[in-house]
Amino acid sequence: MKRAGMLVPLLAVLAALAACAEKPQTLGSNKNHVAPYQGAQNQFVAPGWTPTDKKSWEQGLKTRMQNTQNEYSKT
Repeated sequence: MKRAGMLVPLLAVLAALAACAEKPQTLGSNKNHVAPYQGAQNQFVAPGWTPTDKKSWEQGLKTRMQNTQNEYSKT
C-alpha cells in the first residue's frame, strides 16, 4: 500500500514535467509575404479580377459580400 501511495505523486510529477518539455508550435516567419490583392496569377482567380490591381480586389470583395454573404439579400 505504501508503494501505491508513492506512485501516484510520482506519476503526477512526471506528467507535469512532460508538459514543460513540449516544443512551441509556431509557424515561423513568412519571408515571402505579399499583399492579398497581388495574389496568384493562374487560371483559378475570380473572373473580372486582375492580379496586382487593388481596386478590382476591393470591388470583388464588396460584390461577394453583397451577393453571396449577405443573408438579408437572400430572403
